[in-house]
Order: sequence, then C-alpha cells, then structure tokens
Amino acid sequence: MTAAPVLDPQRTALLLVDLMDRIVALPLEPRKGTEVLAAAEELATTFRRAGALVVLVRVERPAVAEQPPGSGLVPGLRRDGDLEVVKRTLGAFQGTALDERLRERGITTLVLGGIATNLGVESTARAAADLGYDLVFAEDTMAAFTAAEHDASVRLDFPRLGTVTKSKELTFA
Repeated sequence: MTAAPVLDPQRTALLLVDLMDRIVALPLEPRKGTEVLAAAEELATTFRRAGALVVLVRVERPAVAEQPPGSGLVPGLRRDGDLEVVKRTLGAFQGTALDERLRERGITTLVLGGIATNLGVESTARAAADLGYDLVFAEDTMAAFTAAEHDASVRLDFPRLGTVTKSKELTFA
C-alpha cells in the first residue's frame, strides 16, 4: 500500500458498491461483511463531514418481476445528499448515468470500496479508469468470497489503476 493522496472534497466522491443486506450477509474474506459495512459507514461519515459526495451503488437483477429480499441498501446507510445508483451489470457505469452525474458535479477522483472486491468494485474501477478518473482504493472497506480473490485485486490489479490505502489514511485538503 502507498501513501494516500490528499483529497479535494469538491472533486472527490466515495463510491461504495453493493452494500445491501443480502450481500453483506454472505460469507466473505478477508473480513466479514459487517466489518466492511462498519468501515464503509465510518468513511462515508468522514466524506459527508468534509462536504464530499457519497455514491451508493446497488445491483438489481435484470428481467425479474421482483428483486430478492435484502436487495435495497443496508438500512440507514443512505443520508440526505448521497447519490444512489442502481446497476444491472457487474460494474456501476454500464447502462447508468453515473459518469454524467459525477461530471456535472466536477468529480475527478473516486475512492472505492464495497463487495465484492474482485467483482463489482474492480469492474467499476476498470470502467472509471477508462473514463479518466483518478482512483483510490480503501482496502479495509472491501471483501470478496475468498481472501485470494480479494488479495489478487488489491495487490495485483488495483495498484495499476490507482492508489491502494486504508480508509484511516485518507485526508482532505
């Protein structure tokens, strides 16, 4: 992990992927979903206090009459001023207005977290990198189905896309 950049709250957004009851409850590694959620909630509070945007992404299964129980965001996670995005693919950009909504707010840097590290978070990160966003990965706000999957993203892939750090290392200018 490298030193975290100092963030500009007007140009930075926290993007948290799939923090939904049914996903947080899954068996995850290297930390439990409840640990990911606690770290993500703490980081979201820090972002809100700094006046930075918090984006909460959740998935809906396409072409089904009803979503499975637990498909909403974890109760209490969303606050006034947060942006909620519903995706129907692995990543948060495809088929959503996320890029447009970030650009209209002047966002150039994304701090990412969520579940699963190697799926929704990584897919979103790859698209964001292709779109020219600067990326920061808050490693302690993520988990995957296995520790090996999490570690592969964090140690091999994410450093090629941005900065990997811990949430406590993030500071605002």
